[in-house]
Amino acid sequence: MPTATTPAPRKVTRPRADAVRNRERIVTAAREMFVEHGPDVPLDEIARRAGVGNATVYRNFPDREALVREVVCSVMDRTAEAAELALAETGDAFAALERFVHASADERISALCPMISSTFDQHHPDLQASRERVERLIEEVMGRARAAGQLRPDVGVGDLMIVVAQLSRPPAGTDCLRGDRFVHRHLQLLLDGLRAPARSALPGEAVTIKELRAP
Repeated sequence: MPTATTPAPRKVTRPRADAVRNRERIVTAAREMFVEHGPDVPLDEIARRAGVGNATVYRNFPDREALVREVVCSVMDRTAEAAELALAETGDAFAALERFVHASADERISALCPMISSTFDQHHPDLQASRERVERLIEEVMGRARAAGQLRPDVGVGDLMIVVAQLSRPPAGTDCLRGDRFVHRHLQLLLDGLRAPARSALPGEAVTIKELRAP
């Protein structure tokens, strides 16, 4: 009788190391140039800064929308990682919140905010997953500081996200990179105002994530 043969396991194809490095260089270059010049910067300029050919850019990202989405997702993922590091700390809860706020500002997420609302589909599953992850982790970081009695109770996640974005965005008419040296100084002023006990009552109500997403 013929015996059945077990099919050989299919070899998993992994991208070559240089291909992975090229993709990372493209995303890094795109992030820098989007911050400096906005989402309409020519793709060939991005390729030049990344040190790759135009064909390599299009092989990784078939259109501008795919590249912008990857940049925004990567920034949110790095922001989420900063929140995870803050949650892993076992010391002062408010100090962990401070470190997270400064780290998230360094990602320049404020410069990417207009892209989320105007450049591509806000409901793309990759974007939604990254956004939900970072929002959940920020809530945890703030919740821990609030439970420790160190964060004023009338501040929501939306409040923090809006203010960090506004403070890390340079004023109109000023050099984008020159304004960076003021960002952390002004963020610390914000953080001092978030400490409990609060010295005054805030007008209105805490801003929620749902309100931020409302059209």
